[in-house]
Amino acid sequence: MGERICPPWFGYFLLIPLRKRIENPDKMLGPFVREGMVVLEPGCGMGYFSLPLARMVGPSGRVVAMDIQPKMLSVLGRRAEKAGLRERIDLRCIGSDGLGIGDLSDKVDFAAAVHVVHEVGDKAGFFAGIWGALKSGANLLIVEPKGHVPRDRFETALTIAQQIGFRAGSQAPAIRGRVAVLTKP
Repeated sequence: MGERICPPWFGYFLLIPLRKRIENPDKMLGPFVREGMVVLEPGCGMGYFSLPLARMVGPSGRVVAMDIQPKMLSVLGRRAEKAGLRERIDLRCIGSDGLGIGDLSDKVDFAAAVHVVHEVGDKAGFFAGIWGALKSGANLLIVEPKGHVPRDRFETALTIAQQIGFRAGSQAPAIRGRVAVLTKP
């Protein structure tokens, strides 16, 4: 991962209900997610998007929630248990040897990388891992905060993703920040 990783203590601030006025998970991710899907969420933190995703995929779907910090995953696990969604969420700790999703080759229907790409040091490895997990025709939604990620860094990340094989996907939904939808052809 990169130099500036969100510390676990800050994860609690990201869960505040007021955030839904700015970033409503249902509006942001709803257009991409259907019941029964397998959804990949790298950099899930404490699950601000994970729990809504688990509701969207329903009992026959699955959310693979990944983070580099065990503390974030621990809190997410407790929150998912309390919400009755734990069986729909596969928690995975990302190690130094890659994303650890080789078992998901061509099995993922959608991936959401929200506020995480800027924290990744090896962007080529990151995008290659997601590429390998996605089914053909599946989308990767990338959302980065404008105030934190300059346009040129965002564009550089998109160029790296395109070098892996991603193509510009459907029109990005109206989401605050720097947004791109990429597709695995």
